[in-house]
Amino acid sequence: MNPRRMIWVAVGLVSSVSLQPTAAQFDFLKKMANPGAMPSEPTKEIAYFKIEGELTETPVNIPPLFGDDMPMSLKSLLERLKEARHDNNVVAIVLDLQDAAIGLGQIEELHAALRKFAAIDKDVYVHADSLPTLNYAAATGASHISLVPTGELWLTGIYGEAPYLRGTLDKIGCKADFEQFEDYKTAAEMILRTGPSPQAQEMMKWLFDDLYAGMVKLIADGRKLPVEKVRALIDGGPYSAEDALKAGLIDAVQHRQDFLADLTKRYGDDAEIILDYAEDDPFAIPDDNIFAAFEFLMEMLNPSPKVYTEPSVAIVYVEGAIMTGEAEPSLFGSADGAFSTTIRKALDKAAEDDTVKAVILRVDSPGGSALASEIILDASRRVAEKKPVVVSMGNVAASGGYYVTCASETIFADANTITASIGVLGGKIVTTPMWEKLGVTWHANRRGKMAGMMSSAATFSDEERAKIRGYMKTVYEIFRGHVAKARGAKLTKPIEQITGGRVFTGQQALELGLVDRIGGLEDAIAHAAKRAGLGEYEIRVIPEPPSIFDMFAQHEDDEYLRIGAGRVGGSFSELPLIQAALPTMATIDPLRCKALLNAIKRIELVHQEGVIVMMPEELSIR
Repeated sequence: MNPRRMIWVAVGLVSSVSLQPTAAQFDFLKKMANPGAMPSEPTKEIAYFKIEGELTETPVNIPPLFGDDMPMSLKSLLERLKEARHDNNVVAIVLDLQDAAIGLGQIEELHAALRKFAAIDKDVYVHADSLPTLNYAAATGASHISLVPTGELWLTGIYGEAPYLRGTLDKIGCKADFEQFEDYKTAAEMILRTGPSPQAQEMMKWLFDDLYAGMVKLIADGRKLPVEKVRALIDGGPYSAEDALKAGLIDAVQHRQDFLADLTKRYGDDAEIILDYAEDDPFAIPDDNIFAAFEFLMEMLNPSPKVYTEPSVAIVYVEGAIMTGEAEPSLFGSADGAFSTTIRKALDKAAEDDTVKAVILRVDSPGGSALASEIILDASRRVAEKKPVVVSMGNVAASGGYYVTCASETIFADANTITASIGVLGGKIVTTPMWEKLGVTWHANRRGKMAGMMSSAATFSDEERAKIRGYMKTVYEIFRGHVAKARGAKLTKPIEQITGGRVFTGQQALELGLVDRIGGLEDAIAHAAKRAGLGEYEIRVIPEPPSIFDMFAQHEDDEYLRIGAGRVGGSFSELPLIQAALPTMATIDPLRCKALLNAIKRIELVHQEGVIVMMPEELSIR
């Protein structure tokens, strides 16, 4: 399709999505009509930040025409908070966490970013109708927390659960046949069992003990309370706003109007609340000329790539399940997974670009394909031969998500990062009973002793099982060898006591020598810049977030990669049993529904790959 015509197709799609503009679209259209009407810069500003829904890792670049707001990434939020800290016009910060869904590692990084304001005597305010435990833990990094009268503080602890799909497979006539290396590599249990094994229960005990301790410490540090007092307060929860105030968990109970009036009283009538403080607006219109507006629209849909000439630290993201092949741009955000070809190209570009002086590999992944993990690791090694490579772990960096870190000189993790899970599992789904329920029988012909090894017709024979275990052992030994070579004398226990599929928190991994430092993305960037000897430097993301043009473009030359990645055809989630229940599940229990869909993706990945390196459970933690 002609690119110009494609742009008009995109514009046509925008106009057909909704006849009623959203608030963001209305503001956008007002800017087009009268861009000169924007208010001048105030001398005193109160920077307002609102986190709605999930805080993404990989930045996205979607115009306001395509939704209420651009999805917020952790990187952009931390950069905007940092700018507010150094901006002399900013006298205070207001953070809205009412509808935020933040991961355990991100909570820790946000908490740390908020606490930095205390060092320069700038207050940070959090005001909400109600706060769940994890959002409250992040909020305790602020200097002032308030709730509305009769509001709620759901300080009850952390609750985690994982779905087990054995019963679902039984209902549709399928059987899972899996092997694992070793005892604690329990990821296949979600389709082999209806509940956890003793090894899985043991592992979840040490994991949740440390996650809970980390959360308690965040609250204790933020509220300046003894740890034992916080534990007792959690066991006494939940609290009404009034009871939370009496317990010293919050600082005020007030309606929103009173909260705003207090800000005005403290900072003066001339202090203006800036709702979009430090937002990078690539869609600003230069003037009210109609031709300029047209040029703006063309640039919005197909922006020119930024040219970097100054020294930079590049961030390459490994986010989501690790898979082979090429990522496909999406109108609704980043690609659904970490694709080896895309990440390899990004790392190769970072290695060859002389302006890139250091690389951050930001990992938020439960693992996936062993092959894809090896490809990403190999590309990381090539970068490390030329410049520093530093890993920053997010919420999860387990199994394949740990595998890809083994070329870095320094690994940063949050204390509550879930990591390690150094082990391998493999198998297949047997579907013959399902077909028999439908009255369908199959007759096979084979040539070659192992021709039917990965067939869905039957479970492994003894000889086939020995073969698959042999292959899994080879992958496991390679994985364990990467870890032994990378961590070496840093390991505080024999590697046999650390691997075998065992999962740890970031704090536990630090004590075992699996990571080097506790710290977030900003800490990793600062360390990488120091290692590269940089003073002033830019921070860039490779590859750059795709434009709308990229999302509509056809990558015909890469089509074979998408086919090779196994994404042709349907999904287990499209089964009638799942489809019938999905709308109800998503409405009534969205967190469990998300965990179920992620678990289904794991089954699909095993179906495609045979052998994978994946963390044990798809945990839903709240």
